Amino acid sequence: MSIARIVLVLLALASPAVAQDGPRDAAAATKAAQAFQVYVEGVTRQGARPDLTRPEIAALLGDIFDLDALNELPPAQASDRDWLIEWHEAANATHESILYYGAKPGPQPDREAIRRNMSEYEDQYAAATNFLIRFNAREAVSTEMMITGLAREERTPVVEEAFAATRRDTPLMILGFISSVQASNAANARLVTAAIRDTREVWASHFLPQDRARVISALPGFTKRMPDEATRDDLAAFMTALQAVN
Repeated sequence: MSIARIVLVLLALASPAVAQDGPRDAAAATKAAQAFQVYVEGVTRQGARPDLTRPEIAALLGDIFDLDALNELPPAQASDRDWLIEWHEAANATHESILYYGAKPGPQPDREAIRRNMSEYEDQYAAATNFLIRFNAREAVSTEMMITGLAREERTPVVEEAFAATRRDTPLMILGFISSVQASNAANARLVTAAIRDTREVWASHFLPQDRARVISALPGFTKRMPDEATRDDLAAFMTALQAVN
């Protein structure tokens, strides 16, 4: 966990909790992520590869990347931050476990392992990425509300920099997700670009101005490599939202 996220975690834990389904969903995701990790470690010891289509494993992934549960939550609140962080950690760890399974450690990414995983687990990766984009958008809104609600003396330079750091990370995440599905089948690529399209207003305001300009500059190159017109239209809508910010 980065220092910036640690600072925001501490702030979130100091905020009053609100009764809702979010904490329950986050706890379910954490439990499922732990069970998934046990499964992955078990098949690794056996010299096999995870089978993400097995019903019990697919059910675990469904509990972690539970888009229906996310969509059924009430509007974002500043006090959501504690359970959002818990769910975020479970979802992100599982997403990375899928993407980097079997990768050799080293200073450079094991591109061969990543390509194999992206091919074998393409459907699961796309579904997880779709969830993470929408989840991160809600988390961005909640964090903004929390920061805005702080008293003047609480908005220390450390807190301000922690929030700015999370905002700087987000454009790289979004561009990375776009790049990762350029070779996917059209249906999976659409899952990802539709999530970006649907959350575009959040990203347009959340990106720092200089990062927004960099994404606008980079998007045409990413867009032309997308697999079909629908995905290109989604990214065009994303571009329009970014350009509309004064």
